[in-house]
Amino acid sequence: MRNHLLLGAEAIGAAALDAGISGVYAYPGTPSTEITEFIQRSPETVHNAVRSSWSANEKTALEAALGMSFAGKRSLCCMKHVGLNVAADAFINAAITGVNGGLVIAVADDPSMHSSQNEQDSRIYGKFAMIPVLEPATQQELYDTTVEAFALSEELRLPVLLRLTTRLSHSRCGIRRLSARKQNELQPESDPKRFVLIPSNARRQYDKLLDLQPELAARSESSHLNRLIEGAEKSGIVAFGVAFNYVMEVIQAHGLSKPVLRIGQYPLPEKMLRRFIETCETVLVAEDGYPVAEEYIRGLAGNPKVHGRLDGALPRSGELNADLIAEALGIRREKAPEVLSIVADRPPELCKGCGHRDMFEAISAVMNNQANHQVFSDIGCYTLGALPPFNAIHSCVDMGAAVTMAKGAADAGMTPAVAVIGDSTFTHSGITGLLDAVNDRNAVTVIIADNTTTAMTGGQASAATGRLQHICEGIGVEKEHIRTLVPLKKNLEHNITVLREEIAHEGVSVVIFLRECVEIAQRRLRSAKQQKRNPVKTAS
Repeated sequence: MRNHLLLGAEAIGAAALDAGISGVYAYPGTPSTEITEFIQRSPETVHNAVRSSWSANEKTALEAALGMSFAGKRSLCCMKHVGLNVAADAFINAAITGVNGGLVIAVADDPSMHSSQNEQDSRIYGKFAMIPVLEPATQQELYDTTVEAFALSEELRLPVLLRLTTRLSHSRCGIRRLSARKQNELQPESDPKRFVLIPSNARRQYDKLLDLQPELAARSESSHLNRLIEGAEKSGIVAFGVAFNYVMEVIQAHGLSKPVLRIGQYPLPEKMLRRFIETCETVLVAEDGYPVAEEYIRGLAGNPKVHGRLDGALPRSGELNADLIAEALGIRREKAPEVLSIVADRPPELCKGCGHRDMFEAISAVMNNQANHQVFSDIGCYTLGALPPFNAIHSCVDMGAAVTMAKGAADAGMTPAVAVIGDSTFTHSGITGLLDAVNDRNAVTVIIADNTTTAMTGGQASAATGRLQHICEGIGVEKEHIRTLVPLKKNLEHNITVLREEIAHEGVSVVIFLRECVEIAQRRLRSAKQQKRNPVKTAS
C-alpha cells in the first residue's frame, strides 16, 4: 500500500496504471486533462510501455481505446463532458459491441461552467447507452472505483462510464495505492460477428445488452457506492456523487439526524430508492448537474414528498455546495462578510505578449471596413478576442464550428465569410469543415491561430504542429492561397495587406498566423536556463 497526495483526476490516472492499462486515449479538456498528464509523466508508463499520446479528438480517442480493448488489453479513455458529444457515435455503439479487455471511459462534467460552454450531465449518456455508470464521492473512491471499474468492465464485457465533476477532479487528497497489476496478454476478440455491426449482428448484440439490464440493476442494489446512512428524523436526503460530501458536511456541522441515501452507481437502485422514500415524510434530492434522478423519482404525476432542483429548493443550474444544501434544509445561512472594495474583478484577457493580440489587431483592421464584419470563431484562448479591446469575433459554439458556420454563411451569400480557429482545434474537427468548403468551392477565409500547442488546457501537444500547410494542401486548398504570417507589431501592415488579399479571393483561402504560445516559450526558456546551470541534474 502506497500513499500519495493527488488531485482527483490524478487518482484516476494512478488507478488506471495500477489496474494494468496498456493505453490511455484522450483529448485535453478541463477538468479532465490531468488524468492523462499524470499517466504521461509516471515512470510506470515508460517502464510498462503504456501508450499515452494525445488523440486528435474524443471520437478518435474512444475508437482507439475500443481497438485496444478488442485486442484484449485494458484501456482508459478520458474527456470532458462536451467531448462525449464528439465521441457519442462510438460511445453508443461500443455499448452494442461490448468490450474484450476492460474499457473505462472517464468523463469530467463541469457544473457551473467554470471552463465550458454548457453544464450537460454525462449520466444521461450512460442511461442512453444502457451501460454501468459509477459516480464516486471522494478522491480515494475515485481511485478505488476506477480499479474496480476495469474488473467490472471485463466481467460484464461492457464499457463502464466513470463520472466525476470539477470540484472532485481539481481538489487534492491523500490516496492509498494498491500494488500494480500486470497488463493483460494480447488476446484479440474471437467472435467474428461481435464487432461487425451489420443489422443482423447489431440486433443480436442489442438484445444481449437489453438482457443484461436486470443484472446491472441488481448490481446497483448491492453496490457499496449505494448505501443508507441512518438518521432519526423523518425528512431524508438522497445524495449523488460529490453532493454527498456537501450533505454530510451540513449534517455534521448542524448536528442533524437526517437519513441519507447515498447513490454512486447506476442504473438507479429502484428498490432501495422506493424503500427509502416510503419511510420519509419529505425527501431532498441533491445531485450535481441535471435533475436526472429527481425527475425519475418524482414521476410524471409528481411526488409532493420530493424536493430539489425542479421545485426551486435547490438552484436549477450551477454547482452545488454545503451552503445551498443547508438553505434547502431550512437552515439560515450566516451573512457572508462583504468583499473589500480593494478586491476588484479581473476579467479574463489574452496573455501579455500573446501573438493572438497582433493577429486580432490585423483582423480588426481589415474586417471593420467590411459591410459584414462578423467573424466566426472557435473554442480556445483566442476566443478571448470577443472581449475588449478587440471585440473581434462574433460566434463560439463548439469545436470546429467556426469553419462550418463560415461555410454556411458563405452559402447564404454573406461576404466575406471569415473563420478563426486554433491549430489544435483545427485538427480536432475543423479539417472536415474545410473539406466541405473546398468541395463546394466556397468563398471562405479560414484563419488558423497556430501557437504550436494546445494552449488553453496547459500546453499539450497539438496534432497539427509544423504540418498545417501540408494538411491544407492535402485537403485541396490551392497552394497560393495558403499564406503563413508572423503576428508581430512590426509585421502589422504586411499582415493586413495579405489578409485583405485572401478575404477578397473568391474561393477557399487559409491564413496561418504562426507564433509560439508565450507561456510555452517562457517555459522552454526557463528549462533551457536550468539545464545550462545544472546540466547533470536536469538531464536526470
